[in-house]
Amino acid sequence: MIDLLQISLQFGGKYLYKDISFKINLGDKIALVGANGTGKSSLLKLITGEISPESGNIQKAKSTSIGYLPQENIVHKGKSLIEEAMSALSDITFLRKKEIEISTLLNNKNLTDEEQGDLINQLGEVHHRLEDLDSFSSESKVKKILFGLGFKDDEYSKPTEQFSGGWQMRIALAKILISQNDIILLDEPTNHLDIDSLNWLTNFLKNYNGAILTVSHDKHFIDEITNKTLELFTGKFYMYNGTYNAYLNYKMERDQLNLKQAEQQEKKIKETEKFIERFRYKASKAKQVQSRIKQLDKIEKIELPEHEKSISLKFPEVQKSGKIVSELKSISKSFDLKSVFSNINFQINREDKIAFVGPNGAGKTTLSKIIAGKLKQTTGDFELGYNVFSSYYSQDVADQLDKDQTILETLEGMNSELSQNQLRTLLGSFLFRGDDIFKKIIVLSGGEKSRVALAKILLTKSNFIILDEPTNHLDMTSSQLLQSALVNFSGSLIIVSHDIDFLRPIVNKVMDIRDGSVVLYEGDIDYYLWKKNEQKKSSLFKNVKNESNSGKSLSNKELKKKEAEKRQLKYRATKKLSEEVKYLEKRIKEFETKIEELEKILFDPILYNDHEKVNKINLDYNKNKEELDKLLLIWDKKLEELKAIENKFI
Repeated sequence: MIDLLQISLQFGGKYLYKDISFKINLGDKIALVGANGTGKSSLLKLITGEISPESGNIQKAKSTSIGYLPQENIVHKGKSLIEEAMSALSDITFLRKKEIEISTLLNNKNLTDEEQGDLINQLGEVHHRLEDLDSFSSESKVKKILFGLGFKDDEYSKPTEQFSGGWQMRIALAKILISQNDIILLDEPTNHLDIDSLNWLTNFLKNYNGAILTVSHDKHFIDEITNKTLELFTGKFYMYNGTYNAYLNYKMERDQLNLKQAEQQEKKIKETEKFIERFRYKASKAKQVQSRIKQLDKIEKIELPEHEKSISLKFPEVQKSGKIVSELKSISKSFDLKSVFSNINFQINREDKIAFVGPNGAGKTTLSKIIAGKLKQTTGDFELGYNVFSSYYSQDVADQLDKDQTILETLEGMNSELSQNQLRTLLGSFLFRGDDIFKKIIVLSGGEKSRVALAKILLTKSNFIILDEPTNHLDMTSSQLLQSALVNFSGSLIIVSHDIDFLRPIVNKVMDIRDGSVVLYEGDIDYYLWKKNEQKKSSLFKNVKNESNSGKSLSNKELKKKEAEKRQLKYRATKKLSEEVKYLEKRIKEFETKIEELEKILFDPILYNDHEKVNKINLDYNKNKEELDKLLLIWDKKLEELKAIENKFI
């Protein structure tokens, strides 16, 4: 469908990539991964033609349609929501206008019979083409997509300019999905979605007939929808077949090997440099010195990804708070007489790490602001506990940074105990490297300001932190670093996030906020998802039972549909574990083969003539046996977990 041939692109005299080539085929669903600044967004712009390559060319058929969702600067105005969404069906929109024009002309009483007949024929042709395009069901299809992305029925007539930035992105995404392009390019499509709309989008894209190339920091999302991974690293592209998790397993092994080779190479370079320095001025060694210098010149240094360079984030030790961190009693909040939620009662305890989830607009941010003391409740009482010091992060906080300060000055103003070098390291993990740290806040993009605000949070000594969508402007490496820091944080947390994979190792409770009320789930995010799935199945069972009791037997078609839904739920629930089990089985087989080979050697009597070799083989054999035993234990545990989930669908 699209061929990129020998593409080169540079900015400011530095090549992002040089002479790269790859192909996007029909049915490809590709995750584009790489550190921030490696050129992921630029690649999407190259494919759309928004920017041109330095050299090389991009080949695609004229008939190939492309849909593109950028990260920022999406604005719609001048139309209602439904009009804007319907405009994605350009052929139908054009024909509808044509239909109105012809109908208006037919109202002219001065038309001759010939003119009238001609217009009637034209109108018939328009109706025929509209029928071919299935236009009469098009509006219901459009509304289905809008509903899936979280829009409500009463918003269809709302002017698009009245929607906020996050909802503007959803409008643009809806139009792309409605258009049914041959290829869709998505740059961080999950940034402004809640868990419900994210799940809907995931299922939609899994069944999408066209090709997909997406950039996303949401590992769960891309693992679910993609069948290939395109890695951008040191100006080169590497394509891997299979799921994103399969790519991660391969990458982990590859990076470990690269790290080992890099260490060996560095050792060899130092030894060579030491030899050159030692014998540089000895005439008898001149020839050897020159030979070693040439060897050094020929060495291509093994480059390691940033995360291999031992960057880590860590919150400072915090004071222990009282047992009760925060308590909410009969809390309600309204805006302009419109109730967001009412009669909210719950308690946050020491070491609670709670995820706030639910549909956008349900009040997750509003409730987190009340708890952070940034917003006053309409009614009810809210109290912080003994010795509680809180910090709050959101996009609003990022916009309130001192515009005249540099990034480094902003962090230095926190009066932390870190040296300037340590602050530089911290900023490096948030993607600010080199002279970037001397940029003033006023020149930063929204995403960059968000990262500065997050870095500030790490320097506070708060024992209660509230984070509203902290991963939206981070790449995967930075997101993982923040995740690790939050896992090890000794205080209490509230995190508003739709990123399941980010939340998974951090939170121990989940608060579902929807329809004006809250439900607290006393477990991690997987427990919450399992409970929601059980509730859905229970609701489905009750509906089936009610239909049966009312004498309405399900048709074969309906039964097949429900069975298919059940199979789909089972597939989604077991997909990740199934892949882990398959991967473990592959590794187990490799170790078993290796052990068999070593046993054959050990059974050979000739071996025992060489005691040193016997010891080496025995060590190798025991090491492989230990690794195999570990893998078998993990495999057995994962298999039990998989069977337990599968049994729930029997």
